[in-house]
Amino acid sequence: MTITGTHFNYYQLCLRKLWLFANGINMEQESDLVYEGKLVHESSYPQRTARYEEVEIDGIKVDYYDAKNKVIHEIKKSNKVDKAHEWQLKYYMYVFEQHGIEGVKGILEYPLLRKTQEVILTDIDREEIQTIAEEITSVISQEQCPPVTKKGICKNCSYFEFCYINEMEEEE
Repeated sequence: MTITGTHFNYYQLCLRKLWLFANGINMEQESDLVYEGKLVHESSYPQRTARYEEVEIDGIKVDYYDAKNKVIHEIKKSNKVDKAHEWQLKYYMYVFEQHGIEGVKGILEYPLLRKTQEVILTDIDREEIQTIAEEITSVISQEQCPPVTKKGICKNCSYFEFCYINEMEEEE
């Protein structure tokens, strides 16, 4: 199984979400928040499509890659889960390195907030990426889905109804 940036992102957020996604239970297509994120991506930097390219390598897909300056641009709607965004981008940079593209930089962009954040990949990060990849593989290969872990971000998750259906029925 190919590990993607989405796996790295979900690993930081919720092991249950990671497992569900990796095992083919996808709720994103039903989510208004995911749709909003796609709109932000498509409408924020229309001029970029002509200058930069969307690149796919080993199952990862970066929003924009500036080959001249070796910069990966990753666009996000909100910075509420910025740690997850950082690790997703670090994983992209790592994969580029594994394919011989040295010196790649990363920029997280939050157009609605008018913020950018530079992301650097360190030697410690490279080691951590290998550890995280092993942990991701371990989580997604489990027979049982990890239990619900209540977090502040749950209500905005596309899997919320799936995870909390029993509680919602009890309230009715």
